[in-house]
Amino acid sequence: MIVCSCNALRESQVREIARGGVRCEREAYQRLGCRPQCGQCLPFARQLVREESGRVAS
Repeated sequence: MIVCSCNALRESQVREIARGGVRCEREAYQRLGCRPQCGQCLPFARQLVREESGRVAS
């Protein structure tokens, strides 16, 4: 599934980088070599990072 169409980021990419110890979605984007553009993806990316880091998504 596509998380961010502006940067063509897939859910699997965000989940994988989140397992590497990132603390927030913006850090995940940075490690993937991009940054949020329109911002529509941030809530979903935030949820993925929280899930993969073992925190409960709110």
